[in-house]
Amino acid sequence: MDNVALLYLDIIDFVQALTVLSLSPLLVGIINRIKAVLESRHGPPLLQPYFDLYKLFSKKVVVPSKRTLVYTVYPFIAISCYTLISMVVPIITPYPLGFAPTVDFLGGAFLFTLAGSMSIFAALDSGDSAISTMGASRSAIFTAFSEPILIMIFVAVALISGTNNPYITQQDIMKNPVLYLYLVHVFAIVSFFMLLLVETGKIPIESSGLMELGMIDEAKNFEYSSKNLALIKWGAYMKQFILFSVFINVFILPWGLSSQIGYTLIESIVVQFAKLVAISLIFITVEVSMAKIRLFKILDFLAISLALAVLSVIMVIYTVVV
Repeated sequence: MDNVALLYLDIIDFVQALTVLSLSPLLVGIINRIKAVLESRHGPPLLQPYFDLYKLFSKKVVVPSKRTLVYTVYPFIAISCYTLISMVVPIITPYPLGFAPTVDFLGGAFLFTLAGSMSIFAALDSGDSAISTMGASRSAIFTAFSEPILIMIFVAVALISGTNNPYITQQDIMKNPVLYLYLVHVFAIVSFFMLLLVETGKIPIESSGLMELGMIDEAKNFEYSSKNLALIKWGAYMKQFILFSVFINVFILPWGLSSQIGYTLIESIVVQFAKLVAISLIFITVEVSMAKIRLFKILDFLAISLALAVLSVIMVIYTVVV
């Protein structure tokens, strides 16, 4: 591959990362507005997440007196992890970009795990805050289930496609209807869908928000403010955007990326965002139609998702052995 082609791939990589950075708050705004409409409320403006980020970036930084280095660097590590992931997974193109060889499916899952683990350590090292410690302990419990689920899902899909490269997996599933309808793939889709409901906060709990009984992420980030909190929130927006994109482009709807049907790059971004809004509508519908549950009942939900992920891996291994 010549230098011009490599430069082109690097430019597209930059555009893809910029797309995730710039459009992830808009996706959150659309989700919040649709949810409000379904609940017969007016809801916040579509651009409210951008307003929130701007307000936080303009405030003065206040930090705990007993903070540690982990507390200080976590916001930068989190957004760096999500930015790197956005450059190595199929979001607007079906072909590998410049940074794609750096990580594979498992590498991406480990980057998610790194960001999640750092959030727990940062909450524990933010001083003597009981609320942050409570959020860290709760998050650790859920992370013990959710991270293995994500890894097992990626392992299952890698086994049925014969590769742990997300771009090759996306191409194989797109071109092979049998592989797409393979029971292992269906189990992986259901498991991933259930995991996304938890990871993106779409399961209604008894008192979400700044209420002690339902605080998880709000509790972990309780001691953060200003620019640091803005980076954490922006990273959470990006995480949702990336997980939805992987779920769509690799698992349920691998068609429609730029080079497949003659789209320009801008058209591909528009189509991808429309797919994200469509899948978000499904998640919102599930959220508003479910009765509120107690916080730790989510563990039962994650246990089912983990069982499906493990079952999908076992089925692939058994099929190969037999």
